[in-house]
Amino acid sequence: MPQIRPVSDLRNNANEISEFCHREGEPVFITRNGVGDMVVMSIEAYERQQALIELYGKLSEAEAEIAGGIAGKDFFEFAKKLRSNVHGKV
Repeated sequence: MPQIRPVSDLRNNANEISEFCHREGEPVFITRNGVGDMVVMSIEAYERQQALIELYGKLSEAEAEIAGGIAGKDFFEFAKKLRSNVHGKV
């Protein structure tokens, strides 16, 4: 269940809100005058969310390329090259 707190709690209970965000990995929604105003989250949760957005963007680009008829790379050749880069030789 989402945590919804007034902006005064952010001022008066910042440590408690920070601990909740880190412990639960969930954001806290901050309201001002009863209306949603901000979202507070841990930096880890933010970075994870940004990484997912970037991944979804790349997947969307790849799907558009496939739909446009652009030929992709052979997975086995790509995996072989990747293993070679990581381990030196296959």
